[in-house]
Amino acid sequence: MKSSITQGVKLLATGSAVPDLCISNELISNIVDTSDEWIFNRTGIKERRVLSGSTSLIDIAALASTNALNKAGISALDIDLIILATSTPNDLFGSASQLQAKIGASKALAFDITAACSGFVIAMVTAAQFIQNASYSNVLVVGADVLSNWTNWSDRRTCILFGDGAGAAILQSCSISNNNLLGFHLNTNGRKFDQLNIQYEYSNTDGNFFSPGLKGNFNYITMNGKEVYKFAVSKVPQSIQYCLDSLNLSVEHIDWLLLHQANERILNAVSSRLMIPSEKVISNLAKYGNTSAASIPLALNEAIEDSRIQSGDLLVMSGFGAGLTWGTLVFRWNP
Repeated sequence: MKSSITQGVKLLATGSAVPDLCISNELISNIVDTSDEWIFNRTGIKERRVLSGSTSLIDIAALASTNALNKAGISALDIDLIILATSTPNDLFGSASQLQAKIGASKALAFDITAACSGFVIAMVTAAQFIQNASYSNVLVVGADVLSNWTNWSDRRTCILFGDGAGAAILQSCSISNNNLLGFHLNTNGRKFDQLNIQYEYSNTDGNFFSPGLKGNFNYITMNGKEVYKFAVSKVPQSIQYCLDSLNLSVEHIDWLLLHQANERILNAVSSRLMIPSEKVISNLAKYGNTSAASIPLALNEAIEDSRIQSGDLLVMSGFGAGLTWGTLVFRWNP
């Protein structure tokens, strides 16, 4: 079968943004029965950022996007497509159009992807397909979530984990010989959706004309931590190995492993199963907690800004979470 790929994909630049309000473990210990030591030993998290006042998801997504655009040296008017990976939109119908307007990218098509903690990886793969078949040349991919809006701050099992943030990446078409995005693997197990979700619950209130008394609301985040851990440490290494095998690469070729920043125990278990040394694992979990779709681009941007990631480095990114979904993307950083 003839390949439909006519263009390569280059990761041009990244950007990120987090709220100003910092919530420490000590502060959370004043709300629920916990402590800084208990939280850090079990999660690796010391603090997280939370939106406050009138600041919105779109505000931090726009800051991350502008940061990436400035680094890339291109205008918002050069963007052909915006993909916003979020599970906490401003509008249930989608928020990408608001982001398009906020940054002035009036020529871009914009739409949302809802895949929680796997959202950024899935959005990057989606963007790459549009570029590789020559539909678009410049694509802005944003991962942003405001999980604080859906956190039960009296639930010790979940309130210690989550924070807010945004990260952005600009992908651009290039020659196939200069292609940076080398391979991917995506998967879903919908039978396990209830292990991590925000359920819509009906209640005996007003309802509507056709279903009186059946109106409801979305609840808070619920999670079966043990099941999510078992899922992540089983499926993520398999996904990474599948990608490497398909590219005739070995674990030794990996310069950096960038996993969704969910829990330090998961990061350690996945890297251990793959026999990847800890110094090759990128993590900013201690500062931000689990920021869902924002976690990978946020950590990626910081690692690039800190010059840890060098030109020519091979990166493996893996997201995993609600759905249950998981996915891996392999790319080479050649700015």
